[in-house]
Amino acid sequence: MATRVANIVVTSLLLFGVVLAGCAKRPATTQASAPAPTAPPPAASTPAQPSTAAPSMAAPAPAAPKAPAGAAMRPSPKEFTAIADLKDIHFDFDKYDIRPSDAKVLDANAIWLKSHGDYLILIEGHCDERGTNEYNLALGERRAKSTMNYLVSQGVQASRITIISYGEERPTCTEKNEGCWSNNRRAHFLVKPR
Repeated sequence: MATRVANIVVTSLLLFGVVLAGCAKRPATTQASAPAPTAPPPAASTPAQPSTAAPSMAAPAPAAPKAPAGAAMRPSPKEFTAIADLKDIHFDFDKYDIRPSDAKVLDANAIWLKSHGDYLILIEGHCDERGTNEYNLALGERRAKSTMNYLVSQGVQASRITIISYGEERPTCTEKNEGCWSNNRRAHFLVKPR
């Protein structure tokens, strides 16, 4: 009986170790490609470069070609700058869906980005202070990815876009109320020349 209990304990510990080993943390910064647009973008002066990826909302977007060493690190804020023409979008609490009012903002951002093809884009995903650091980093990444996917569906080349999540690290407002928190739940756009 004691041997059987010992075997169960050892087996349980081994399974627990395997589960822990399989839970590796993903980096917060990714260079990713978005799925191909499901509908042709509105008429533009230059056609978008087609992607070979199949659209899928359930699966993550396929990775872009391997970037040079060091590309997985957070881009230096000095490399990218904000421009007044690219407006932030905001998200509901604990969501990463693009709201209809923010889709209009992204449509205007996409028009600017398509007409300025000589810029690379950095999309920052941000959250409010509620939730753990790990959870907010993952949520910020999902917000940046859904923003990127929307822009790609509007004809912006995925190869120009890098996403990064700052989670709750960079709030625009520090008061503890819904008005402030809603300003912090955002996707922010920065650009740099190619």
